[in-house]
Amino acid sequence: MRGGPSVLGIVLAGGEGKRLMPLTTDRAKPAVVFGGTYRLVDFVLSNLVNGDITRNCVLTQYKSHSLDRHITTTWRMSSLLGNYVTPVPAQQRLGPRWYLGSADAILQSLNLVHDEQPDFIAVFGADHVYRMDPRQMLEQHIESGAGVTVAGIRVPRKDASAFGIITPASDGARIEQFLEKPTDPPGLPGDPRHVFASMGNYIFTTKVLVDALLRDAEDEESVHDMGGSILPQLTERGTAQVYDFTDNHVPGETARDHGYWRDVGTLDTYYDAHMDLVAEEPEFNLYNKRWPIYTHFGQLPPARFRSAGIASESIVGPGCVISGQVTGSVLSPGVVVEPGAVVQGSVLHDNVRIGRGAVVRNAILDKNVDVPPGATIGVNPERDAELYTVSRNGVIALGKGQQVL
Repeated sequence: MRGGPSVLGIVLAGGEGKRLMPLTTDRAKPAVVFGGTYRLVDFVLSNLVNGDITRNCVLTQYKSHSLDRHITTTWRMSSLLGNYVTPVPAQQRLGPRWYLGSADAILQSLNLVHDEQPDFIAVFGADHVYRMDPRQMLEQHIESGAGVTVAGIRVPRKDASAFGIITPASDGARIEQFLEKPTDPPGLPGDPRHVFASMGNYIFTTKVLVDALLRDAEDEESVHDMGGSILPQLTERGTAQVYDFTDNHVPGETARDHGYWRDVGTLDTYYDAHMDLVAEEPEFNLYNKRWPIYTHFGQLPPARFRSAGIASESIVGPGCVISGQVTGSVLSPGVVVEPGAVVQGSVLHDNVRIGRGAVVRNAILDKNVDVPPGATIGVNPERDAELYTVSRNGVIALGKGQQVL
C-alpha cells in the first residue's frame, strides 16, 4: 500500500489435497480448475491484489509444476513498482526435510520476511472460493492492536469438525478459545446451532508472527500448524482477535453473493460450489467487473454451437464446440459435445470430449477425458461405483485422462 503500512502476502499452497482425489492425483489442490477457466489459487490472489496487497509469495510443495507454471505465466505484476506474485518451493533452508506443517512452511521461508521487512503479514489459504477486501480486515487489525486477526464465518455446528473453531470472548472481538477441528464445540451465544469457523485467513503483526514461529519450532510436541499450533498459542496470550467476514463488503457485490465463501476441499463441496454458479440465480457472481477474478487460459476462439447444440443454465468456456445438449453444467475451454450427447449437472475440465449419443450426469471429468460414443456416466450407480471414484453424495469423478469403460 503506497503511503500506508507495508504488507507482505503469504499464500499457503503446499497441501496434498487428498480429499479432492482424483483431481489432485497429478496437481496441487490450488491448481485445480474452478468455474471453467480459473484455478483455485486465482481467487485468493485476486482478493489480495484487488485489495492493494501486491507483494505476494505462494508457498508450494506437493505436485506443484502446473501451479508454478500458472502463477509465473499469469500473475505478472509491475516490476517497476516493485510488485510481484512469486511461487516459492520448499527450500529445505533448515535442513533436509519438507514442511512439517503450515507454520513450519512459513518458518522455513522467513528469509522472505527478512528481505521484505513488512509491518504486517497476510497469511491466506489458497483453495477457497470467495471475494474479500483484505484492507478492511487490516484496518480492524491495526485499530485493535491485536497480534493476529483471524477471519471467521458462521457455519452449522454439525460441520465444525472440518474447521478451526473460534470461541469469541464477551466483547465479541477477542478470541477466548481456538479449537482445531473439534467434534463437539459449544455453539455461539444466542445461536447454538452455529459456530464461528476460521476461514484460514490471518493478518499478523510481523514481530508477533516471527516470535510465535520461533517458539513453536522449539516445541517438540507441536504439530507446527497455523491452526493447530500458532493460533492456540496466541489465543492463550490474549493477542488474537476475530474478524467477522459478514462485515466485509466488496465493490459490485449483490445481496445474494455477499458473504459467500466455500471451502472446496472435497468432491462434494467442489461440485456443489459449481452448481452455485449455474443456479437460476447464481449464489456466486463471476461477472462482477468491479472486483474481478483474474486468470489466463490461452488464446482460443469463442465457443461454437452447431445446429442441434443447446446449452441452458450453464457456463461454456472458449474453444468449446457444442453439438449436443448441455444443462446445468460448467464446461472448461476446448470441451467438445458431439451430436446426440447429453450432459447434465456436470463439471467438464479442459479438452474433455463427449462422444456421439453419450450421456454424462452428475459427474466431474478432469482434463482430457474422452467419453466414447454411446457410453454412460451417472446412469448406472452400481456400475459407476465399480469403475470410478464416487463421492459420499453420489458425484462421479474421473481423473486426468482416465479411460471411460
